Amino acid sequence: MEIKKLNIKNMVCNRCIKVVGEELEKLGLKVENVILGEAIVSSEKNIDLYKIKEVLEQNGFELIDDKQAKLIENIKLEVINLIYNSYETKKINFSTYISEKLGVSYQYISSLFSSMEGTTLEKYIINQKIEKVKELLVYDELNLSEISYKLDYSSVQHLSNQFKKVTGFTPSEFKKLKTKPRIPIDKV
Repeated sequence: MEIKKLNIKNMVCNRCIKVVGEELEKLGLKVENVILGEAIVSSEKNIDLYKIKEVLEQNGFELIDDKQAKLIENIKLEVINLIYNSYETKKINFSTYISEKLGVSYQYISSLFSSMEGTTLEKYIINQKIEKVKELLVYDELNLSEISYKLDYSSVQHLSNQFKKVTGFTPSEFKKLKTKPRIPIDKV
């Protein structure tokens, strides 16, 4: 029996996990485990990575085989998990958290991220937070003070200034827009 760990780019939500699992099963693979960013599969026959890559790409995912690309994807997944999947407010230093979680110095992570993504890790984190703010504004369940607290901003003013700098709108102007421009989190 052959067992493979697949590292997959653009898996950012539970729906992604479901789609990847279903697609791998359709290829006749036994899916041992699927989590954000990776899947473990087994098969009695040889595992055809070309077919897997093709099916993943048809669904908006990408098979990663480069160590640095895997690290970048893991960085993104950690940021997304902290911002989108954390249900408790945490006073967290992103640089310390990511460095400890991935076991690599923040200087290396930051430098690699900038060189491969064309933006700084700090800007990536800010852009992800702003997309989360947009989501929370659209749902209209929390006020700006609650959003600020939930996303670990030092104040409502800090959130508002950062939001305006990134989007060109204040949070209240954004709420008044008929169509609210949002970016999928895997495209930020």
